[in-house]
Amino acid sequence: MSATLGIDIGTFESKGVLVDATGNVLAQASRPHKMEVPQPGWAEHKPEENWWGDFTFICKQLLADTGINPGDIKAVACSGIGPCMLPVDSAGAPLMNAVLYGVDGRAEKEIFELEQRIGAETILETCGNALTSQSVGPKILWLQRNRPEIFAKTAHIYTCASFLVHRLTGESVIDHYTAANFSPLYDVRTRNWTSELASDIIELEKLPHLMWSGEIAGEITASAAKATGLARGTPVTAGTIDAAAEALSVGVTRPGDMMMMYGSTIFIIQITDNRMTDPRLWYAPWLFAEEHASMAGLATSGTLTHWFRDQFARELSKEEAFGALAAEGDASPPGAKGLLVLPYFSGERTPIHDINARGTFFGLNLTHNRGDIYRALIEGIAFGTRHVTDTFAELGQSPKRLMAVGGGTKNRLWLQATSDICGIDQIVSEKIVGASFGDAFLAALAIGSVSKDDIEEWNPVSQNITTVHQSAYDKNYTLFRRLYEQTKDIAAELG
Repeated sequence: MSATLGIDIGTFESKGVLVDATGNVLAQASRPHKMEVPQPGWAEHKPEENWWGDFTFICKQLLADTGINPGDIKAVACSGIGPCMLPVDSAGAPLMNAVLYGVDGRAEKEIFELEQRIGAETILETCGNALTSQSVGPKILWLQRNRPEIFAKTAHIYTCASFLVHRLTGESVIDHYTAANFSPLYDVRTRNWTSELASDIIELEKLPHLMWSGEIAGEITASAAKATGLARGTPVTAGTIDAAAEALSVGVTRPGDMMMMYGSTIFIIQITDNRMTDPRLWYAPWLFAEEHASMAGLATSGTLTHWFRDQFARELSKEEAFGALAAEGDASPPGAKGLLVLPYFSGERTPIHDINARGTFFGLNLTHNRGDIYRALIEGIAFGTRHVTDTFAELGQSPKRLMAVGGGTKNRLWLQATSDICGIDQIVSEKIVGASFGDAFLAALAIGSVSKDDIEEWNPVSQNITTVHQSAYDKNYTLFRRLYEQTKDIAAELG
């Protein structure tokens, strides 16, 4: 027996998988957790409980379920939500809750000040990304200004994957794909940390060592072996952000390949021939040297469907609620009888980067029922997604292949509405395990047991979602865009 282990920490759930040398899934395990929202616009995780606690729980569960000899696990890879900001002390112990990715907008003031001081064009040229709520640099500056006692004790700044890799190996590392989100501290031209733009944020020595995701960061230590049940000396990769691992899991390996991840947020990655910089999107070196990726993400997607279920389908059990809501939504016609939803319940990330954007139900009348409102909610998420795909098209980067992945792919209404509204066919792979499966493949790749092209054998195509033109969507998308523009000032004042 020869296997690799992949574990991914998500916004609301962590998942792990053991995979054999040919891509067969030997066992899966998961563990739910909460996202902390201490105040509006903030989003946090408890790293000991949600990250390390989930990781060790899943390891032990997989080992128990399979009875596999830990020595037969040839490599381990992990991924996690990102980019996050977690200050740790010299022993690697967290000094506070982890500040999450773009759904946390606490550093709005720091973003504005850094942009004014450095200049938006200079930041974009050097870092490949505009400063947004996704950027880690402003959040470190927020820490320095608002939690000086914690900042004074900070030895390193970690993200989710780098925290786990440190716990497993004792090494302080971060992959280039994640590091590119540390603007204005990462230079995409040199692919290295830089203090050129903002030397007052943090000493560069407190940032992890840069590596590629396909490289081995270290080996399982004795203490990590005791905590997880894994064998001491097992190789561990540098790790990455969950969306990147998820893209790899469905075969996003060539320029023109695009992943659309249906999760708590919609996240999009497209591999490109060259570095593409535009303030509406994000850029990062891809998982491997000399490869490039452009990214986009909505702030609230699957999270919004959970919110709707919990608030408006309380009479249904959680097991039956989504199926019932999808059936009700499917009974509503495309366009939801003239109802529009702005899905900006946590502000919005790409392409508008507006932390003050707010969720809106518009056009309600007494004929609308729950199915109409749920369908409009799904369509609102899909309209936000089209705003992103249209942005890629404007830049001459329409996808050649679009691979759909994530738990939301089980929602046929969501999948079909997205294809119809965006005008793009989608490919769904056989295994929709997600990022943890991509991690297991990345672990196999790091030790040389597979090549990148082998992912198509590990995870073949299962179905194709083809576009069905709906004239109602053409009109409603135009109105969707206008509704945001005509209400954004009101939303900002309410915020």
